[in-house]
Amino acid sequence: MNFESAPLPLPEVLLVRHERAQDARGYFAETYKEKDFLGMGLPRFVQDNGSRSAQGVLRGLHYQLNPCAQGKLVRCVRGKVFDAVVDMRRDSPRYGKWAAMELSEDKPEMIYVPPGFAHGFLALTHGAEVLYKTTAYYSPEHERTLLWSDPAVGIAWPIKNPSVSDKDGRAPGLKDAETNFEFAYPL
Repeated sequence: MNFESAPLPLPEVLLVRHERAQDARGYFAETYKEKDFLGMGLPRFVQDNGSRSAQGVLRGLHYQLNPCAQGKLVRCVRGKVFDAVVDMRRDSPRYGKWAAMELSEDKPEMIYVPPGFAHGFLALTHGAEVLYKTTAYYSPEHERTLLWSDPAVGIAWPIKNPSVSDKDGRAPGLKDAETNFEFAYPL
């Protein structure tokens, strides 16, 4: 089965599509094959995470500082989510800009979020399940959160008053967010 990738409006963030073999019984899909992902220029992954959320729950916007910054390969395996990323590299020409798309169990698509970007998602259906691979292990002392509703970022969340954790609701906005990511200009 084949994989293909395409950049989103933040070009370092990739939409990854995979094939499905589907019939009346259901479907089968390869969702990760290391040699194919490395061939697309994606890194190795070291940890798998999962969450299940009630409709209207927003998780994020989370990131980890260097030296424990994480890239994430995110997919929705049940229900539907609005998945958003924000460029946190202060010297990037796209610093503070965001991109988003819906991920759902019905579409064979994933998003690759590289290190240096905050990530979050909003459950659009009850029992939405998200699985994601990370390029670094979870490190609580390096974890940071960007305020999901910061007007300086302006993400157009499709639900106006989502349910958020205390930590996510008290997060700093972009101008006060801690970041130590560097932007590398292409050659």
